[in-house]
Amino acid sequence: MKPKNLQDLEERYELELDRVVSEIKKQKPSKVLLQFPDGLKPYATQIQEKIKKELGNKNKTDILIYMDTCFGACDIPLESSSLGVDLIVQFGHSAWDYSKRKDIKVLS
Repeated sequence: MKPKNLQDLEERYELELDRVVSEIKKQKPSKVLLQFPDGLKPYATQIQEKIKKELGNKNKTDILIYMDTCFGACDIPLESSSLGVDLIVQFGHSAWDYSKRKDIKVLS
């Protein structure tokens, strides 16, 4: 059965939004790109809004949503560098080792 809202989605899946918010506060990026698999894209704006709310009004981090196709954890949007993205948050992916990337941080 399809989740009805973000609360229902969070009860069914481990979105780890607390971890995402904690990492954003810790890393202090100016721009964050949220990347979703197709099944989570209908909830993208709700997730974006919840992250912004948890960060608080004083936090000026831009939270962007990547809505193009996504083929898994190895699929980093090429546009992220030209957009000035400091951190990509990938939802619904298997962990992938990005430790050798120096140009952008990825939280998956």
